[in-house]
Amino acid sequence: MDPLDDVLGMLGATGRLSAGLIAGGEWAVAFDAPLDLKFNAVRRGACLLITGGETIALAPGDCFLITRPVPFVLAGDAQVTPVPASKIFATAEGGYARAGTGDDVVLIGGRFELAGRARELLLDALPPVIHVPAHTPEAATAGWAIGEIDAELRAGRTGSGLVAEHLALVLLIRVLRNLPHRTGWLGGLADPVVAPALRAVHARPAHRWTVAELARTASVSRSTLAARFKATVGRGPLEYLTGWRIELAADRLRRGDTVAAIAREVGYGSESALSVAFKRVTGSTPRAYRSFVSRTFQ
Repeated sequence: MDPLDDVLGMLGATGRLSAGLIAGGEWAVAFDAPLDLKFNAVRRGACLLITGGETIALAPGDCFLITRPVPFVLAGDAQVTPVPASKIFATAEGGYARAGTGDDVVLIGGRFELAGRARELLLDALPPVIHVPAHTPEAATAGWAIGEIDAELRAGRTGSGLVAEHLALVLLIRVLRNLPHRTGWLGGLADPVVAPALRAVHARPAHRWTVAELARTASVSRSTLAARFKATVGRGPLEYLTGWRIELAADRLRRGDTVAAIAREVGYGSESALSVAFKRVTGSTPRAYRSFVSRTFQ
């Protein structure tokens, strides 16, 4: 099992398109910190993305993802005082908001809504801002996917929502698997020593893995695997195994499975053993977690 498939499948990512932005002349728009993954593609013109003290020049065809709840500014000139996005988008017409004068720049975008505890697994492994230049295959896919999401949601045909969700996942997967300098489990997937151990854990999470056994899957010594895994993923192999088992258990709790069945499926011999591990990782018992999820999402 591919860990990226595992995590993205558990995330339940859905794409939501927002009104586009048409801008020209002297303009700047300040956006509040997004609660979900925010994405945008520059369909025409060029502008600046300013966030966290960093300024990124965006060219036609460029895309970007904002992965943290941090405010950002889109501008034609960094010296222009930004107008709040809420004010601009409140008067949007025909699917587009307008800033400044003219139509030199056109952006289209939206957000990914992510569900579940596995969201933390994904976002913790990503940089705050992901810039995808137009010359990369990922930008071409992103531009195509955003256009198709837009067309599906506007058409309102049978199954449009499901098609849009799958297109959003295509966009996200293409960007994630080609990120340079990846950290966390994403970095582990790119590491020739760590990747076999990660895949083994995801293929058989209920197995009673030892560091020695995982090291054999990677054809290295125990000490080499332990050190490399810790340096790349940020935690040891068995700590990662425990964390992934708890993510699986949380996912099954959200689906309504019994605690006893979940304990067997994720590698714990009893409900009590799972409860102890679950509370140690999440701060909540399995039953309390299920009750919270039921109240929150019913």
